[in-house]
Amino acid sequence: MTMIHKNEGLRAWLLSEDFTSPRQARAHKAYVAWLRFSSNPLAFGGLLVVVLLVLAALLAPWVATHDPLAQDFALALQPPSAEHWFGTDELGRDVFSRLVYGARTTLYITILVTVIVGPIGFVIGAAAGYLGGWVDTVLMRVTDIFLAFPSLVLALAFSAALGAGIENAVIAIALTIWPPVARLVRAETLTFRKADFVVAAELQGASTQRILFRYIVPLCAPSVIIRLTLNMASIILTAAGLGFLGLGAQPPLPEWGAMAAQGRQYLLDAWWLTAVPGLAILVVSLAFNLLGDGLRDILDPKHA
Repeated sequence: MTMIHKNEGLRAWLLSEDFTSPRQARAHKAYVAWLRFSSNPLAFGGLLVVVLLVLAALLAPWVATHDPLAQDFALALQPPSAEHWFGTDELGRDVFSRLVYGARTTLYITILVTVIVGPIGFVIGAAAGYLGGWVDTVLMRVTDIFLAFPSLVLALAFSAALGAGIENAVIAIALTIWPPVARLVRAETLTFRKADFVVAAELQGASTQRILFRYIVPLCAPSVIIRLTLNMASIILTAAGLGFLGLGAQPPLPEWGAMAAQGRQYLLDAWWLTAVPGLAILVVSLAFNLLGDGLRDILDPKHA
C-alpha cells in the first residue's frame, strides 16, 4: 500500500510541477502524454496488437512452427490441432506459419506506402496552402481528381495497368492514399500561413523552403501522423483486396488476402483457410484504428 501511495504521489507531482529546463519540460510532456494514452484501454490494446504484429514479423523464423513454403499433400486440409495450430491448406502447408510470415508482407506494404505517402502529401499540401494562387488551384484540382474515385477502385485500376506484384501494389495504393493527406496539410498550412512567427520570418528574408520546412511542417506533423496511422488500416484492407484478386503478392509468397482467396473454394469443408487470415486482417486493421484514435487524443491540441 505504501508503494502505491508513493506512485500516486509521484504521478500527481509530475502532472502539477512546473519544469523550467527544456529537457525536463520535454520529459514531463512525454510522461503526461503516455499517462493519457495508457489510460485509454482501447488505444493501449491497439498498441499491443501492433507491437505483437511487429515482433511476429521480425521473429518469424523463430515464431513459425513450420516452413511456410513446405508442401505435404498427405497433410492437406488438416483441421487445427496441436501439431498445426491453425490447420493446413490444400497443399499441406501450415496455416499458422504462413500467417506469421504473411505479417512481414503486410508490414512491408504498410510501411512502404506510408513512407511514400507522407512526404508527397506534406510537399503538395504545404505548397498549395502556403503559396496559394494558381499553385493551390492546380494542385488541389489534381487532388480532387484522385479523390473523385473510390480508393479501392482506383487501386485496382493502377494495379491492373502496372501488373501484379508487391512493388506495383505499393505504387497503386500510394497513388490512392496521398490526396487526403495533402488536403489535411493544406488546411493546417492555411491556419498557420498568416501567423506572427511566419510573417516575422518572411520579413527577415527567410526563403519559402525554410519557412515550409522550419515552421509549417513541424506544426502539421501531429495531424499528419494521426492521419497516416489511421490510413494504415485502409492500406492493409486495400492490400488484402488486391491480394485476394491476385494483383498483390504472388504465390508462393504468404499474404493474408491471397491466403483468404485460396481458401474460398474450400470454405465449407476447411473454414480455417479463409477465417484465420480474415480474422487477422480484421484485428490488425482495428488495432491501427484504435491506435490512431489514441494518438489523436494526445497529439491533437483540439482534443486536449
